[in-house]
Amino acid sequence: MGGAGQRAWEALTQDFTDLLDLRRLTHITVRLLVAALLGGLLGFQRERSGKAAGLRTHMLVAVGAAFFVLIPQLEGMAADALSRVLQGIITGVGFLGGGIILKVTDGQRIKGLTTASGIWLTAAVGIAVGFGRLGSALLASVLAFLILGALHRLNQTIGDDDAGREGKASD
Repeated sequence: MGGAGQRAWEALTQDFTDLLDLRRLTHITVRLLVAALLGGLLGFQRERSGKAAGLRTHMLVAVGAAFFVLIPQLEGMAADALSRVLQGIITGVGFLGGGIILKVTDGQRIKGLTTASGIWLTAAVGIAVGFGRLGSALLASVLAFLILGALHRLNQTIGDDDAGREGKASD
């Protein structure tokens, strides 16, 4: 390979060095897969409930949040800089949630608050996974799954479901 070809090859391999280091590749792979699985758990519940933001949306939010903190963390970004990354994630997820909440139906009913809250929590789960706090992320995901599923059924059973009342917010 000539001089220019060799330099091009070196530049290309340098762009993929994060995948050539087995330890780093393992961190990236495990964390992104766990984020996808936990986001998928929450998204599955929302999709099963017939909500617009379902499986794929929650998976992408969790993976995106994990990726936004994982890579800067692996590169040794300082805590104050990571704090700004977190602020950006939270702001971006706020826009997603706002888009879900703004869906207003007849009268004064507002739909999407629970789904928007789920998206917000899914981002937090992704952030925890990105930082390598897999146990905490799993605990939060299981708790959210129970809140979204079991408590909704309990509300319906005892007849205290706000979704049917005029002027109240619902999923």
